[in-house]
Amino acid sequence: MSAHITRRLIQAVLTTWVVLSLIFFLVHLLPGDPALTILGGLAGQPTEEQIRLVRQELGLDLPILTQYVRYMLNLLQGDLGTSFVSGRPVATDIALRVPRTLQIAVPALVLATAIGIPLGVFAATHRGGLADLAISTTSVTAFSLPAFVSGLLLVALFSIHLKWFPSGGYVAPSDDFMGFLSRIVLPTITLAVAPAGLVMRMMRSSMLEQLELDYVTTARSKGLAERAVIYGHVLRNSLIPVVTSLGLQAGFVFAGSVIVENIFNWPGVSSLLLDSVLDRDYPVIQGTVLVVAVTFILINLVTDLTYGLIDRRISYD
Repeated sequence: MSAHITRRLIQAVLTTWVVLSLIFFLVHLLPGDPALTILGGLAGQPTEEQIRLVRQELGLDLPILTQYVRYMLNLLQGDLGTSFVSGRPVATDIALRVPRTLQIAVPALVLATAIGIPLGVFAATHRGGLADLAISTTSVTAFSLPAFVSGLLLVALFSIHLKWFPSGGYVAPSDDFMGFLSRIVLPTITLAVAPAGLVMRMMRSSMLEQLELDYVTTARSKGLAERAVIYGHVLRNSLIPVVTSLGLQAGFVFAGSVIVENIFNWPGVSSLLLDSVLDRDYPVIQGTVLVVAVTFILINLVTDLTYGLIDRRISYD
């Protein structure tokens, strides 16, 4: 196990380095000049001298390879740089935004799991019935429904029509806990819709595959109750593809919540990334991508290690 974790960590470091290197060079290919953004754009009529001074202050006048080496050396010292726009350390902005994204991403994944697995099991054990048809249709619809559609529908129903929840905005739980709870409901549900549909679909398919195997027939022939066969044997063996899909969805929910954060005006890490791209704020883009990449890698590592807990037959040798 320790050797396997060590190998995966080495792979993680190399993957992170490759991602950061690609992002570093790609952001410099973005159209637009950060110096113009800082000086107020073309409407501000900045002079060539002003642009030169700002670029010099930001270090953008240096050769690209020199900038790359400087960035990597600073990164090794834990320095993510300073935002071109706000002037604050990038680590400060990210540390403020990441918990806000987790406040809706984690409940969304828990909700998707709590809904998807039981319904998937129920559909598989009632194959061909009306319940199976309804759950299968719901899962396909949920997985196919874009977040901006489900989010706007929830706002129209629960905020505008029923007036049960606020339509958006953020309140820190330390300032108003009940206000915070009322504001995370709609974005959490919106984020949970697609993962819940995928988990339902994967759970049903995996369960049906396991139910056709010989060990199920053997367990039934020994006189085990159907409930013991389903929940004691089939369910556990069916979880590996579901765990894999959940691991992927966890990364996508964390990194891809930009639409949901914009619909509900939620100041998370995805909206920070979008704003930094629009502002050509290179250090914030690179720092945010670093956090997203590390999150994906850690989730994949945890998912990989979870396989051994679900199925003891899996070896890491």
